[in-house]
Amino acid sequence: MTVDILLPAFLVGLMVLATHVPLGQQVLARGIVFIDLAIAQVAGLGVVVADVALGWKPQGWRAQIAASAAALAGALLLTWTEKRWIQVQEALIGALFVAAASAEILLLAHDPHGGEHLKDLLVGQILWVSPTDLLPVALLYGVVLALWFRLGERLGRLGFYLLFAATVTASVQLVGIYLVFGSLIVPALAARSFAERHRLAAGYAAGILGYAGGLVLSAQFDLPTGPTIVCALVAAMPMIAVIGAKSRYAL
Repeated sequence: MTVDILLPAFLVGLMVLATHVPLGQQVLARGIVFIDLAIAQVAGLGVVVADVALGWKPQGWRAQIAASAAALAGALLLTWTEKRWIQVQEALIGALFVAAASAEILLLAHDPHGGEHLKDLLVGQILWVSPTDLLPVALLYGVVLALWFRLGERLGRLGFYLLFAATVTASVQLVGIYLVFGSLIVPALAARSFAERHRLAAGYAAGILGYAGGLVLSAQFDLPTGPTIVCALVAAMPMIAVIGAKSRYAL
């Protein structure tokens, strides 16, 4: 791999981290860690349904509409369940995830390219994202960041779920379900040991280190890029966490 390939992929990673780090910290604070996996899987199910039932290719604006509609429906469902069964919300999120994943497998069972479709949904194609794919996502991320940093908790439960669903849907199309989860949760875990005012910066540091290291390792050893970045993120997590623990102890 050359810099011409790695640099755009790294820029994609920075775009994803820009929104996922603050949202991931909120997910961790709310104790609904697997919501990102569930919403991402539901978005993927929307793409598969559109492909199988309507013949829409997994790429393009029509697939994005299908994914967004499915993710928003999932977000509304989880908002409704949180109001009524908050004690088992995490279990319901897990049930939604496994149901969506199983439905995808069933829908693609007789598709000769079904395995490849599932792989793309899970691990993404971060190296081959085209510039035309980035502009609408960049605009969406800009809106998400503006709303989040201006309103934050004032968005309420429904506002948070809808904002989260829109963000995750776009990210799944870029980097796949595994990297979406890794980008949300791993930096948030890495930053937990920091004082609250430094957590956002620490989360971004962990994410940037993971993406940069993963891309370099992927190029050096000819490894699948998405899974390598996920592993690099997890490897960076204790390094950042230790720095946070030491800095708090020093104070």
